[in-house]
Amino acid sequence: MMNQALELFAKRRTQYALGKNVSLPQSEIEQIIKQAVRLAPSSFNSQSSRAVILFGAESVKFWDATREILRGVTPADKFDSTSKKMDSFAAGVGTVLFFEDQDTIKKLQADFPLYADAFPKFAEHSAGMAQFAVWTALAAAGIGASLQHYSPLVDEMVQKTWNVPANWQLSAQMPFGSNEAPFGDKSFIDDSIRFKTFAG
Repeated sequence: MMNQALELFAKRRTQYALGKNVSLPQSEIEQIIKQAVRLAPSSFNSQSSRAVILFGAESVKFWDATREILRGVTPADKFDSTSKKMDSFAAGVGTVLFFEDQDTIKKLQADFPLYADAFPKFAEHSAGMAQFAVWTALAAAGIGASLQHYSPLVDEMVQKTWNVPANWQLSAQMPFGSNEAPFGDKSFIDDSIRFKTFAG
C-alpha cells in the first residue's frame, strides 16, 4: 500500500527523451520550481539553496556552451555521444541550475563554530533535498527531467553568462520537458541488503 507522498516519489524518474510538448505555461512551471525549493528542508533553516531557471533559448545556450567546454576535455572518439547527450538535454523546455550560497554556509560556521566543519556537508544535504523536491514536483505535473553534474567545468561560464553571484556554488543541472519516451521498469535491490529494523 502506498500513501500519496510515495505515489508522487514513484513518478519521479530519469527522463532523457525530452521534448517541448508541455501544456503548462512557463509562469506556472516557474512557480512550481520556486515553491519546491522554498519547501525543501535545510539545516538550521538556513535556506541556502539557490536556483537559476532557464527557459527556451537560454536553456539551449547553456547546453551549447557546455558542449563546447566538453569538446576540450572529451576524447575525440567519445565526443559524438557526448554531443548527442547535450542535444537531448537542450530538446526540453528548460533547465534548472542548482546552487548553494557559500556566504550562508560561512555565516553558519561563524555563528555555530562547534559545527563549523559539518556545515558544508549539511549544505550538500540541503542541495539534494531541493533537487529531489523540484524533480518530484515536476514529475507530479507530468514533466520529465534528469539530474546532471557538469561542475566545476561549467561554473565560470555560468557565472559570466547569467551574472550569477560569486558566492553561489553550482551543484547540479536539471534539464526538463515533456516525456517523449515511456519509462522502463525500475529495479530494486533486495530489502535484506538495504534495511535493518530493530524494535524494543
